[in-house]
Amino acid sequence: MQSHSDPSSGFVVADHYNFSWCLDYLDRHGRKMFGPHFVISPNDHELIYTLLIYFLADESEADRLGISLRKGLFLGGPIGSGKTSLMKLMSTVPKPNRKYRIRSTREISFEFARDGYDVISRYSKLSYNSDGPQIYCFDDLGAEQTLKLYGNECNVMAEILLSRYDHFVQMGMATHITSNLSASDIEEQYGLRVRSRMREMFNILAFSDETADRRQ
Repeated sequence: MQSHSDPSSGFVVADHYNFSWCLDYLDRHGRKMFGPHFVISPNDHELIYTLLIYFLADESEADRLGISLRKGLFLGGPIGSGKTSLMKLMSTVPKPNRKYRIRSTREISFEFARDGYDVISRYSKLSYNSDGPQIYCFDDLGAEQTLKLYGNECNVMAEILLSRYDHFVQMGMATHITSNLSASDIEEQYGLRVRSRMREMFNILAFSDETADRRQ
């Protein structure tokens, strides 16, 4: 696999796919998924390049970029910057063993209200299939509610992340997250234990803080 340090140079990403081809692919699929208003900003090319390297598992280029293919991704950025759309679009890229499901943290909190503590196991120790650990992208971390069940308060996503951390260490269970929370916000909402483990679990990537709200 050949590669160059400049993403705009048209280097080979994987086999015969160059970066310009990949951008065209993502642009076409983005319009199919989200409508004709979808557009990839040139300001996002560096971020998209890094995501492609990760999902195509280019080890040498990932090393150069300082990202770990073993860890998951934490994609941050302002509200409306396109985090969710980009992760939905990127879900069409990975090889089978790196495919992931996207679940809204708000939906998970509603599942907890309906199904109780079984939800924590559902997304951790029961999150395996014939190919190994199931990769999830938990979308919009911080948007969910802390709920009570039988009078007991439970921070559902904190418990899920702590459980998945154990499986990450033992079995390589990767997790992806999108969020507009800062590190200090995460510590305040989920606790120091979660913040500390997230450093080990994730490659931290982000849209620029100046990224405008792109929602139509």
